[in-house]
Amino acid sequence: MAKILVVDDSPTQLANMVRICEAQGHQTVTATNGMQGVELARSERPDLILMDVVMPELNGFQATRKITRDPETQHIPVVLVTTKDQDTDKVWGERQGAAGYIVKPPQESELVAKIRELLGA
Repeated sequence: MAKILVVDDSPTQLANMVRICEAQGHQTVTATNGMQGVELARSERPDLILMDVVMPELNGFQATRKITRDPETQHIPVVLVTTKDQDTDKVWGERQGAAGYIVKPPQESELVAKIRELLGA
């Protein structure tokens, strides 16, 4: 199956998304802030990234922009998973290169469907 990088500073949200991914047979790698997420995207080369937005050091919008603009990682789809639920947030996320946008708490079925869609599974 796929390797999925989960980036979230909330231990509860991180554990929930890891549980959902692993229940689908995927391997997970985790980061607790945007800077770690960018570094792990480069070193681990995941097939997909689930990215929170509101985090310390580097927020999810900034991290997504770095990942999607870097020639070494731009092929990795990033799904923003966030409490920010305004249309303007979604548009801004898409402008940063996000391939998907899910409002927290993610419904398991919605998250699984988005993962399958982006992985072509």
